[in-house]
Amino acid sequence: MQFRYKYYGATTVDDSATTQAFRFAPDTLRPPTHFQGELRRDSHAHLVFREALSALHAVVVSDLRFRGRDPGAYQTWLQANESQMLATFMAQAQTLKARAAEITAELAQLREKKASLLSPFYKARARYFDWLYQANRDAWFVLDPVITVHPERLLFEAFSQDESSYCAVSIRHDVFDRIGDMACGTTNIDYSAGLFEEFQKIRDYKATRFDVDPTGFTVATGDDPAFVEEKIDLPDSWVRGFLQVSSAMTLPATVLELHPMDLHNLCSALRERKERAGPRSLRFELAPGKPARMVLEPWNIELTARRSAVVGTPLAQPRTVRLWGRRRLLTLERLIALATRVRVHLLGSGMPSFWVIEMGDVTVTLGLSGWTANDWSAAGRFDLLQARHDVSEASQLAVAAALQSTWLATPAELSARTGLPQADVDAAMTAWVQAGRAIFDLPTGRYAWRELSREPLPLERLRFASPEEAQALALIHAGGVRVGSIRQEASRILIDGSVKAGAHAFAPRLTLNADQQLQDGHCGCNFYSQNKLRRGPCQHLLALRQLAQPQLDDATKARGA
Repeated sequence: MQFRYKYYGATTVDDSATTQAFRFAPDTLRPPTHFQGELRRDSHAHLVFREALSALHAVVVSDLRFRGRDPGAYQTWLQANESQMLATFMAQAQTLKARAAEITAELAQLREKKASLLSPFYKARARYFDWLYQANRDAWFVLDPVITVHPERLLFEAFSQDESSYCAVSIRHDVFDRIGDMACGTTNIDYSAGLFEEFQKIRDYKATRFDVDPTGFTVATGDDPAFVEEKIDLPDSWVRGFLQVSSAMTLPATVLELHPMDLHNLCSALRERKERAGPRSLRFELAPGKPARMVLEPWNIELTARRSAVVGTPLAQPRTVRLWGRRRLLTLERLIALATRVRVHLLGSGMPSFWVIEMGDVTVTLGLSGWTANDWSAAGRFDLLQARHDVSEASQLAVAAALQSTWLATPAELSARTGLPQADVDAAMTAWVQAGRAIFDLPTGRYAWRELSREPLPLERLRFASPEEAQALALIHAGGVRVGSIRQEASRILIDGSVKAGAHAFAPRLTLNADQQLQDGHCGCNFYSQNKLRRGPCQHLLALRQLAQPQLDDATKARGA
């Protein structure tokens, strides 16, 4: 999928002894979006602003994919030279062995007498890698970060190169002392490697100005040589992963509030040790009325978060949640000293987690997939866990118009503005989130209008990243799916059914919450046995869910009447 940007000029930084001005060049192909403000001088706004954007940068350049050596070229060379090498070695074996012994003894003497002999080499190597880091860093930026100007905040979003980490930085306008001209909207900003170095120079004794420059929107012709066009080809999985993050944010989760020192202790323990064998999980042990315990495997180091608390509905029974890819949490290290509150949203073992770091008027949200090698696209399909509720196009447009008028709103507020039932609002917002037009703001529990791309995304191309959903539709069309019973128990909905797929028969069982979101499920198929719900529901659970949806809708309407 190709993304095209057109910037008027480039992002620039004017730095002097007393002032620092950041001028970001926005994408002129999008609707005009601009903002002008100066950071407050009477608080830690400079420090918080700098550290938050540094965390965003760490996610932008993050790529933790394993890259093993390619032995292909070596094997080809070995096959061509093996016989000759063996014959040469056999002819010179004794001579080479004696010579090797002499060289080994000589090297041992040099190491003993001149320990600093290799010191210049190590220094030169360090300088080389420093140069390499600077020279090639621009290539690490896959996609310029997305910035959204809302009436009350700025929102920066970025996705890592390995597609396993997502970062959102929300900055309230209260951070800025003076705000000039402003036009709300979403755009991409020209972001270079050198900009990160300029962020590190932000100091509270300097007046720091921040501009999303509107100049490019006023230029009459695109022939101006200052215009710079970029075309970036991204895999569908990258875009799909960005959409799955938003869907995962709306799922029910266990929210655990930690003290910033708990996060410090966790990061410190990870810094001190290196895993040599599995398991390599971070295990949360939660029990009603007791502080949370965090266990680092394989060392079984137990960290008790004595000031922790479960936010929202109290736990009814003990629960264990295991997370993998925990070293990605080191991205948050720089924020710990400034944090006023840390909240962890746990979706389940092997499922994504969201770490929300609040620093007054600035909030950083780090979204991590189930484990580092399991990117959001592969682990995704979290949109399939949402309520499968059909809503008319007119209702979807009405909800979108209501959200666009305020930019941020809760489902209840959208329901009041449109006069639609909240179930219809939730379904409409699920559709807009999956289309990349909106995002769920986890810290505040509100939806925000944010258009990921200038043009509508090809949903038909993105929708079936999961073969399970396509297979579920095929099972329904083949007539092999039956709904057995639908029972309401307290705040849960239990659905039993049967699915016949070829010569195999399955008895899937679903558990939905009051909002008809999938909380749990069970099936006897191989896909479920291997993955549970960590990679989304299997085709049989999906087929049962889709076939049962009309009955769920009828029950909802009957209760409303």
